[in-house]
Amino acid sequence: MPQPPTLSPEQRQAALDKAAAARRARAEIKDKLKMGSTSLPELFDMAESDPNAGKMKVLTVLESLPGLGKVKARRVLEDVGISETRRVQGLGANQRTKLLETLSAG
Repeated sequence: MPQPPTLSPEQRQAALDKAAAARRARAEIKDKLKMGSTSLPELFDMAESDPNAGKMKVLTVLESLPGLGKVKARRVLEDVGISETRRVQGLGANQRTKLLETLSAG
């Protein structure tokens, strides 16, 4: 099994800082969803240009929506036919439409 590349302390710290910034950005997006200042269609549009939004898992996005908990979010994904491990940028146009229709109906 190949070993991971050895990084200098500076490279390692830069990678840690980049990862921490990405986590903070995703947490901020989830908070905006919770408060209702960002909607799901807006998040889908944001995912086109913002890699942090695009790399979020759909399940965690749904769990962040007001009124949807862990169980309901999983049920919605199952009804729509989206894997729990799917990321926002990996959703197709039909999946996005079906997800939005399912959430607006429920």
